[in-house]
Amino acid sequence: QCYIVNLLLIMENKNNILQLIQSELKAPKGQRNNFGNYTYRSAEDILEAVKPILAKHEVAIVSNDEMVELAGRVYVKTTVMLAQDNTPFASASAFAREALEKKGMDVAQITGSSASYSSKRALGNLLCISDSALDPDKTNKHGKDSPATKKVATTNNTLI
Repeated sequence: QCYIVNLLLIMENKNNILQLIQSELKAPKGQRNNFGNYTYRSAEDILEAVKPILAKHEVAIVSNDEMVELAGRVYVKTTVMLAQDNTPFASASAFAREALEKKGMDVAQITGSSASYSSKRALGNLLCISDSALDPDKTNKHGKDSPATKKVATTNNTLI
């Protein structure tokens, strides 16, 4: 019975760590899209902002990308996990669909672009960074509304 109590205390402590990281994190929108006239944050901006906080709480973020086919379309699924002592205790996933084609980009660049967006979404979900309807990075269509150019993102958050 003591073991169960200790396990519950460990999980409570890890939940507190996640909550502390989420409340301490300030991830500014460090990128600018001149064409759409808005600022946005990238996965790199989020990681740069969170690394000192992770070090302070002695935890790490581990990220994994995988290609998933759904209904004949290819998606990049990114899962990010918060881990302490090599043990994951919280995770979030996000999907981003690859465009069929994108002018000026080869297939590797299209996949990389989708992976970057999926990573940003997964990090945002894990760390409770708003991606509200008012966020231009989410809503800007760059003058296009074709299904082939839209990115579709879904999320899956899990506390392990």
